[in-house]
Amino acid sequence: MAPAWLKARQTKYSAFAFLYLAVVVGVLVFANVFADRYDKSYDSTSNKQFSLSEQTIKIVKGLKTDTQLTYFGSDFSAARDTLDRYSSLSPKVHVNYVDPERKPQVAGAAGFRPDSPVIVEIGSRREGAKSLTEEEITAALIRAEKTGERTVCMLSAAGEHSTDDQDARGYSDLKALLERENYKVRTESLTPAAKATDKTLTLGQQQSAPAVEISKDCTVLVIAGPKNDYPSPVVSAIEKFVEGGGRALVLLDTPLRLGNAEPPTENEEFDKLLAKWGATPDKDLVLDLSGYGQLLNLGPEVPFILSYESHAITQPLTRIPTAYPLARSLETKSTDKTTVTKLVTTTDNSIGTDSIGPRGAVDPRKGKKGPLTLAAAGTYNGSPQGRFVVVGTSLAAQNSIVGARSLGNRDLLVNMVNWLSSDEDLISIRPKSREDRPVNMTTQRMQATFWLGVVVLPLLVVGTGFFTWWKRR
Repeated sequence: MAPAWLKARQTKYSAFAFLYLAVVVGVLVFANVFADRYDKSYDSTSNKQFSLSEQTIKIVKGLKTDTQLTYFGSDFSAARDTLDRYSSLSPKVHVNYVDPERKPQVAGAAGFRPDSPVIVEIGSRREGAKSLTEEEITAALIRAEKTGERTVCMLSAAGEHSTDDQDARGYSDLKALLERENYKVRTESLTPAAKATDKTLTLGQQQSAPAVEISKDCTVLVIAGPKNDYPSPVVSAIEKFVEGGGRALVLLDTPLRLGNAEPPTENEEFDKLLAKWGATPDKDLVLDLSGYGQLLNLGPEVPFILSYESHAITQPLTRIPTAYPLARSLETKSTDKTTVTKLVTTTDNSIGTDSIGPRGAVDPRKGKKGPLTLAAAGTYNGSPQGRFVVVGTSLAAQNSIVGARSLGNRDLLVNMVNWLSSDEDLISIRPKSREDRPVNMTTQRMQATFWLGVVVLPLLVVGTGFFTWWKRR
């Protein structure tokens, strides 16, 4: 028979063991309940490819009606990684997974299309996403939610950039971005405002150019770097459009000769219209002497901006860089009819030069000192209210700049169009495509990796074990 003191000790140890086990189980239960209710993750990738973008978060949290996301496929695991992030943002989002081969009738009723693995349904509207990516799914959400038709008209009257051009200086990438935001993009070739009547001209009379007008279905008019002068009827049509409540994005180019390239002609009448609105283009070239552009191997002729003025367009771009190749500066001042706000300004270490010597020589001691304005937004105080944005370079929207992953030009430009069309709820940072970073291995590196991983490290582990055994034997 065990002594009393031993029984007391066993009872005490048993109590401690039971209490310890109860605490461990309680902690595990609490941790699992907490993790299930507050599911959090940390994305350490450089471009946050496993996190939803600011635009997606803003749109999903702003949903006012129930939204159904239906994925069609046989492997649901990959889809859950993406779609469950959407449903965790809002109780309005419901996700359904359907195997079209096993349940063809259910898939057909849910709107299955072979080219759209994800269908977004809001009310009676259905939109398909062409791939299981955030870009496609969020674009489908926007199309399903935005029911009104919105058209971006690219003015074609004096050699402007074209959205059909897919080379480095084209605007095809900007067109694709706008179409993801549910804008229709087309070319606007100005047509006569009214049919001219046959009149007999007397001697000494000259026939005036017919008046033209901008189509009323243009939500936003884009004027992208005219190479030639706008005739008076075109300037009058733009003036009438904006002052009558229209919206315009104006992208200009410097009139200075740069190398052997032919500069655009000085569009004096159009410049006077912009000056009337309070955004006067200067006849100069902005040079950024701060050295920030060297981070991306950019020269001083490409101002590199990291901070912005306070405005709805630029608010999401904090510390996101944008570039403005061969830009001219703007003088901004509100008028009795307009309210003008600066969007983008250079640092103090910049100049606006109006004189370029042989081989691009510039005297940094001459010229207008920074900070200089590169972009401005304004409203025309009419009824209805007109809006306009003026940027000092059309190259900021070309494919080589908009397509650069390290720059935020794509977000800035589409935010400008969103603000102009009064779609402020879409102003944000958009989802970016996943960045492919292959590892390039030379022959020497491959040999070093082999010897280190296959020979050195295993021998080190075996040697450490043998040394430990030898000491303890």
